[in-house]
Amino acid sequence: NLVGTEVELVQVIAREKILRDALSKVRHQYDFILIDCPPSLGILTLNALTAADSVLIPIQCEYYALEGLSKLLNTVKLVQKHLNKALNIYGVLLTMYDGRLNLCNQVEQEVRNYFKEKVFQTTITRNVRLSEAPSFGLPIIMFDATSNGAENYMRLAEEMLAKESVMQ
Repeated sequence: NLVGTEVELVQVIAREKILRDALSKVRHQYDFILIDCPPSLGILTLNALTAADSVLIPIQCEYYALEGLSKLLNTVKLVQKHLNKALNIYGVLLTMYDGRLNLCNQVEQEVRNYFKEKVFQTTITRNVRLSEAPSFGLPIIMFDATSNGAENYMRLAEEMLAKESVMQ
C-alpha cells in the first residue's frame, strides 16, 4: 500500500528508482505485478513508470481525460528517454463508458484512431456498484461479483491473458 508515500519520497536521493529497486527483489515470484497509480503525475507515478515493463492506461470517456492523456504520454516519453528505455504502452482501457452518450463515443473514436490495436475491446462501463466498492474497502469482484463492473473487469483479465499468450 503506497498511500501517503509520496510525501516521504520527496527528500530521497534517486527517489524515482525506489519502487523499481524494491520490486526487483520479488518480481521473479509473480507472473504479473499491477501498480495502480493516482491520476496525478507525481513521484509515485514516476516510480511506477520507472519500475514497470509496460503501462496500461485507463482513460475516462470524458473530454478532460484527453488532456490528461497527452500529459501522461509526454511523461512516458520522458521516462523512456531518461529512466526506463524498455517501457512500452501495453494497452489503453476505456472507463466510465456509456455508449448512449455522444461524448463517450467521440472519446472512444479518438482514442481508437490514435492507439489503434492498443485499445482493449473490453470497456469498463459506468456502474454504481463499482463506485461503491472502495467505500467498503473491497475490490469489485469481492463486493459484488455479479455486477456489470465485476463482469467488465473479468472480461478485461481474460483479454489481457489472451494478449499475453499471443505475445509469448
